[in-house]
Amino acid sequence: MKENPVTIKGTKDGLLVILGDENWDTVLGELEEHLVQTAAFFAGGQVILQLGERALAAEELETISNLLNQHGLTLTTVLSETADTRRAAQRLGYETARPQRQPARRPVEAADGLVVRRTLRSGQSVRHPGSVIIIGDVNPGAEVVAGGDVIVWGHLRGMVHAGALGDNQALVCALSLAPTQLRIGNQIARPPEDQTETPQPEMARVENDMIVVEGWGD
Repeated sequence: MKENPVTIKGTKDGLLVILGDENWDTVLGELEEHLVQTAAFFAGGQVILQLGERALAAEELETISNLLNQHGLTLTTVLSETADTRRAAQRLGYETARPQRQPARRPVEAADGLVVRRTLRSGQSVRHPGSVIIIGDVNPGAEVVAGGDVIVWGHLRGMVHAGALGDNQALVCALSLAPTQLRIGNQIARPPEDQTETPQPEMARVENDMIVVEGWGD
């Protein structure tokens, strides 16, 4: 599978930005596109930059830092396998470390989740870099944006965006699924105008670059 030029994940310590091995201009362009599309979601966050074995000079690290600053983000930590890159980051005042080896499966950490115990009414919004659980309804005009999964223990009639950091493996689950707009990762779906609410639990996920809906628990 081809590696993404840029991957962004929400963690309990901030946003983890992982740069691939592609051409430098390609990586910068992809990062800019991510930030422009979701600037309001990211704003105010701290960033951990993971480079792997990619070597960056101080000038390139400053370019990344300035780009993040333009979108209200602050670079705090650089994770790199390359000693020269770590030294350059230290001279610029960033914390440094070597990346930790993690299993290939997508981890689910309770600390990254947000539980909202109320109904979201029109005009209300919940945004969180991890997964979001709503114990209540999401009414038309309300919005839920999550870096991970979205689970609604009630009626989902508003707008929902799961995997907002680009995670097409995210899920949207609800006891009754009838959103005005449904987005998962980079995919978007709108319901037909004659849609009727189905009084049964359903789950939406991405399959073959399309959002599909099936029974929750099938």
